[in-house]
Amino acid sequence: MTAPVRFPRFFVTNPSPCPYLPGKSERKVFTELNGPHTEELNDALGRIGFRRSQNVAYRPSCLDCKACVSVRVLADEFRPSSTQRKLIRRNQDLVVEACEPWATDEQYQLLQKYLAKRHPGGGMAEMDEMDYSDMVEQSPVKSFVIEYREPTQDGSKGRLVGACLTDQQGDGLSMIYSFFDAEHGERAGLGNYIIMDHIMRARKAGLPYVYLGYWVDGSPQMEYKVRYRPIERLGPDGWSRFDPTALLKLQ
Repeated sequence: MTAPVRFPRFFVTNPSPCPYLPGKSERKVFTELNGPHTEELNDALGRIGFRRSQNVAYRPSCLDCKACVSVRVLADEFRPSSTQRKLIRRNQDLVVEACEPWATDEQYQLLQKYLAKRHPGGGMAEMDEMDYSDMVEQSPVKSFVIEYREPTQDGSKGRLVGACLTDQQGDGLSMIYSFFDAEHGERAGLGNYIIMDHIMRARKAGLPYVYLGYWVDGSPQMEYKVRYRPIERLGPDGWSRFDPTALLKLQ
């Protein structure tokens, strides 16, 4: 008899310099996402800490470091802090639309501006239009590009100030990659607003979680991922709530 679902084949990358922790090296385990059961496979892998990039699912598999931790927000229990409520009010006039995963030049230009400001010289800095199109359009699962635009008086499309490539999984929204106008003087905190908008979207859709990817313990540029409570992390015994503030105080 032929098995109804073929068990995926996993591969491991060679070690390379870690982009988050100086002096460390990173290694990933990955598998292809293809075939008739791709949605189910992606959901199952997402629950054990894998992330999607185009038609590949991967997770860290470093030899001497466990700093990368998968985190997810419990959408229905999330209650914004006073600072987060101010941020929501400041940006509630934005026009938000979940678009089909189709790359546009407007998105690409915003991405380039974001990378130049926030991640100069990073791994994505050399991404050209074709690379960006592949990132957005080569999705074997249910995906969207959620756009954030400034309002206009005549109802036409306003200026694009933020976007996020997002997967809808069986148990939540997975934020694959977000970018925004990091130099917008009147809209500080756009990146945080995009996360909170995803939390509100997940809650409205009845989805319990928003997957934020990897929180890298010891990396200042990843601290923003644990500002949303309650939050869970994936450990050897599965997902569990944790207080990142208390953890940071112990270090």
